[in-house]
Amino acid sequence: MGQITVERNLNGIEGLCVITPAIHGDSRGYFMETYSQRDMEEAGLRYVFVQDNQSASAKGVLRGLHYQKQFPQTKLVRVIRGEVFDVAVDLRRDSPTFGQYAGILLSEENRKQFLIPRGFAHGFLVLTDTAEFCYKCDDFYHANDEGGLAWNDPDIGIRWPKLEGDYRGTPAAEGYTVDGVPLNLSGKDQQWRGLKDTFTF
Repeated sequence: MGQITVERNLNGIEGLCVITPAIHGDSRGYFMETYSQRDMEEAGLRYVFVQDNQSASAKGVLRGLHYQKQFPQTKLVRVIRGEVFDVAVDLRRDSPTFGQYAGILLSEENRKQFLIPRGFAHGFLVLTDTAEFCYKCDDFYHANDEGGLAWNDPDIGIRWPKLEGDYRGTPAAEGYTVDGVPLNLSGKDQQWRGLKDTFTF
């Protein structure tokens, strides 16, 4: 695998991979391949990505936990500025790790990438003053197909770094801070329900 190393099954959850590209640096700066289909296929990761997205967010912004209902997407995510804590929650009903999560710090310094297959909810928390977040998707965006889970659902139990505040039984942002900065969520992300109320068997 020429330019990448792959850590598989993060936190014991099948399919979640951390990809670290080779960095070629000297006194002038550095160079890296941010994506190579050949290297991915040599690593057994066979995806065809059809859309690239990018977002910018300020410290304390939490986006998630989001998933697609009828048109699920595999995502390959990375940070090009700042640092975020990125999370994937297993929603595959036949998975032995259903409802479990894995989280990883992604930053412009570590240049790691997080591969999240179809069947996961995804979210991230911005830990630096600003962060720019990029991700590839293997299906196009479909309006009105988004679902979500409460970011602080105790049944999932995500340990968000630098986050302070006490759970009050709702996903509202009020009362939470990141390094003293108020937690910032969209109105929609403060309305999602927990895992048990969203998925029934």
